[in-house]
Amino acid sequence: MRIQTILAHPLPDSFAASVHRKAADTLRACGHEVVETDLYAEGFEPALTAAERAAYYAPDYDISAVRPLVERLQWSEGLVFCFPHWWFNYPAVLKGYFDRVWAPGVAFRHDLAGGRIEPLLGNLRSVAVLTSFGSPWWVVELYMRNPARRILKAGLLTACAPKASFRYAAHYDMDRSTPETRAKFLARAEAMMRRF
Repeated sequence: MRIQTILAHPLPDSFAASVHRKAADTLRACGHEVVETDLYAEGFEPALTAAERAAYYAPDYDISAVRPLVERLQWSEGLVFCFPHWWFNYPAVLKGYFDRVWAPGVAFRHDLAGGRIEPLLGNLRSVAVLTSFGSPWWVVELYMRNPARRILKAGLLTACAPKASFRYAAHYDMDRSTPETRAKFLARAEAMMRRF
């Protein structure tokens, strides 16, 4: 399978970067064709430009500023997102990735008559998230109801890639993590990638 791994963390020695390396290495060892995307290292600018927003409903939406990332997305049959949650949400660079790269004519098409959008990412067969939270499980899942997971699964994937399967693993309580809890999560990430 053609799989793109996407890292959204500014520090190359972060736990998210370790998880990303483990995911990419495991996928390659299993025979997948892997392309790694590091949004910070590539200098990705997350803010949607005025020109992009003004043309959002135009039939010829201009993707030239993000063309390499669009091409990687359209090439991918699988995606693996590696990122921490900050304030119970994606890092800004990842939110900007969705805003600018999952664009009209790429991830979806506007149905101007019906007000809906039509999915265009039929190439995506599987999407996985390997993430972390500073807060414990009960705060994320019971109190906050994990908004970023709901947005990705029920919002983005349902709208743009409804046939893609979805896998999710989180290291909770990262603020009090230990070498043992981090090693356990890396092993869990490896096992998930072996089943991708």
